[in-house]
Amino acid sequence: MCGGFIVAYSSSKIDTKSSKTRQIISHMFYSLGRITSYIFIGMISGALGNVVSFSKVSMGYFYFFIGLFMVLMGLSLMGKIRFLTSLESSLATNPFVKKIFSFLIHSKSIYSFYGLGILNGFLPCGLVYFFAVSAAATGSIFWGGFTMLIFGLSTMPTLLGFGYIVGFLKGSNFREVMIKLASIVIILYGIYMSYLGYMSIMSSLK
Repeated sequence: MCGGFIVAYSSSKIDTKSSKTRQIISHMFYSLGRITSYIFIGMISGALGNVVSFSKVSMGYFYFFIGLFMVLMGLSLMGKIRFLTSLESSLATNPFVKKIFSFLIHSKSIYSFYGLGILNGFLPCGLVYFFAVSAAATGSIFWGGFTMLIFGLSTMPTLLGFGYIVGFLKGSNFREVMIKLASIVIILYGIYMSYLGYMSIMSSLK
């Protein structure tokens, strides 16, 4: 999802002839928007974790199914199934999301990148779900938000680099190569998460 957003705004909103400073600032605003959404999600998750207790078994089931969800995402990105395509299509056709995205993607304002980041932050993502659970486990609004802040900052260098490179490789097959690599990583990480969930469930039943 993040990669699709970056390719979209890098191709339509960033002029490679503009100064490097402006290009970097544009990508920074986008990342800051994502992090803002992540912090909000973390705070809400932390608040929920304060009133809802997560047992080892329930955490195991959650990790297991989120892992399966990520495997489906990876297979969909590789074009093997239509799982992610259908999910994104339903979101894209949502009148509210479609209207906001259309406005932001056509806006020439530097702040529109921040808006796109906020919008992207609330869209489905297996990794975000994983860290949201970690935020909920803190049982604190502050530490929940802090957990998601660290997650957002950790993804920032990679996505900044990706966005900057996309601007120079619009006409190449770079996007397809990156999607294939990302698909493999997502599938492997999904399998790992499901394994952790399975082991957690099994250890709790002994």
